[in-house]
Amino acid sequence: MKKFFEDIKKDMKFKTAGPGKKLTEDSSSSKPDKVQSSSSAKNNRHAPSEGAQRAGAAALARIEHHPRPKVHTSQDAIRNQVKRELEAEAAALAEKVNAATAEGSKVPVKDPACLSVSGVYFTCPLTGATLTKSEREVHIKEAIFMRFEEDDIEASVMMVHTFNKDREKVKAAVDIISKYVDNICKNPTEEKYRKIKLSNKVFQDKVRSVEGTREFLQALGFISIMLPIEGQEEEEEFLVLPEQSPDALELMKERRDRLQRGEPVRAQLDRQPQVFRPSPNAQRFELPPEFYNLTAEELKKEQQQRSELVEKNAMLRTKAMREKEEQRERRKYNYTLLRIRLPDGNLLQGTFYAWDRLPVLFGFVRESLVDGWQPFELIAPGSQKLQESDEVALAECNLVPAALITFSWDAAVQADIAAAGGKSPALLKPELLETIRTLS
Repeated sequence: MKKFFEDIKKDMKFKTAGPGKKLTEDSSSSKPDKVQSSSSAKNNRHAPSEGAQRAGAAALARIEHHPRPKVHTSQDAIRNQVKRELEAEAAALAEKVNAATAEGSKVPVKDPACLSVSGVYFTCPLTGATLTKSEREVHIKEAIFMRFEEDDIEASVMMVHTFNKDREKVKAAVDIISKYVDNICKNPTEEKYRKIKLSNKVFQDKVRSVEGTREFLQALGFISIMLPIEGQEEEEEFLVLPEQSPDALELMKERRDRLQRGEPVRAQLDRQPQVFRPSPNAQRFELPPEFYNLTAEELKKEQQQRSELVEKNAMLRTKAMREKEEQRERRKYNYTLLRIRLPDGNLLQGTFYAWDRLPVLFGFVRESLVDGWQPFELIAPGSQKLQESDEVALAECNLVPAALITFSWDAAVQADIAAAGGKSPALLKPELLETIRTLS
């Protein structure tokens, strides 16, 4: 296109007037004749019509005076994305903290020294950092962006599955990108399958609206190029993939599979395992606000109604009424703090989700023991024997928001050990006993 405008410029002399004035031809130029056929115009070109001259001159002036914007490299895009995301997250976090502070001022604040645990914490699976609830999302986003330096495919897959909450939209975008890859691999020499027009409605609605999809396509090898459109004066942006070798096509299929298998990166609950010496306060729990699935105002209201609930509990109610109220009560909590009383009197404490299943609790205890391979039993309040094989939530076992559980070795196994002249196994691992504390 630019060459066409340069040819026009050679055939005519023009000058541009000041701002706001029309572009005028040089007075020495003659009026243009009719344009000859394309075959004879090759050797003896006449000047185009006056209207074509004006349009060509104006377009050429735009090209000369308004250079195309620079197309950012992948690293530029990553850095800019990091900056934008972190600034937005920081602003949102500050707003939430301010709102929480304002609301929290209405609720009596417990002395931190009296709390059974200082709060709820999480571990980033990418960096291993310990995070508060408000820090986890920003930290994980930053960790994913930094992963681009090591593996841009892995990082972009993480973006797609982590940054977008609507799982249906994610699936639709992944399906369309998979179709792109399939078409390219089936028709490797067909250029049309290696070009994606960014203004295409399907791409705009289904793919571009999902964060991380463009980064994934660029990691596959697509590059951003401005291309002319027939019948259109302005060029448009395309993502274009250079022709691929057979080995590169196989690699593309493997990367497509990684996108399809991708899972959201989520901070993992830090159970904060802690051991306490034997104490008469084993059943006393003071929980921080993070354990409640309530707003500050709802928490205040609950505290005000506590005396009324005590009176209700003294009233005669049907079993169905009691169960319904217990279910409502359990839904108030996101987390639960559990203590396991061991045979030597020491207490093992850990934080759990209220909807964690019993096998998670048994796994936590087993990992804390020196001889975790030996069978043991856990007895909940009310002499309820917990079964490791039961896929039942802790909340459904009345173990929220806190509970004291009794541990015992399997009696039959212990009898066999004693008959063989063996000793009872050591209990907790040394690294846990190194930080043993006294329960206040």
